[in-house]
Amino acid sequence: MVEIISKRDGPRREDVEARRHIRDNWGTIETLANRLSNGGYAAMRKRQTQPQPDGPPGGSTFHILGGPAGAVSRPYVRISPNNRVVVMDLASGKQMHFLGEIRRREGVDRFLLARAENGFRHPMDDALQDRLADLDAQAVDASFDEDALAEAISQRLGLS
Repeated sequence: MVEIISKRDGPRREDVEARRHIRDNWGTIETLANRLSNGGYAAMRKRQTQPQPDGPPGGSTFHILGGPAGAVSRPYVRISPNNRVVVMDLASGKQMHFLGEIRRREGVDRFLLARAENGFRHPMDDALQDRLADLDAQAVDASFDEDALAEAISQRLGLS
């Protein structure tokens, strides 16, 4: 026996019947969902249906990315837990410059500037390299710890 399946317009008969069945039994479905989730389903629906604050005229909502307009940037040096050294903006939390990393070389932790010679693919700009050149390959140990490194970088960049 051969079945001929042809493409036709509109939804399949099974889909129409399933949607009608769900629509007719929606109250029972909500009750079961509430019982299975200990009221979590109703709480979730309540949070979603709370009225939203009125937007600008015409109902349009505008989302401005990047923080409020005219915000004053407050840069600071941050050494992350994975030893990346960056300049961050305290106001927005965004990274402004990637300066380098603290890497272990020959058994000693050293601060390496983001330069091609140190194996970085995207080197930092020359102006920053010139200001921080004397800190390249600086040992980071008990006598010159991460806080001292951050302070030295801040002074050379004029952030403190």
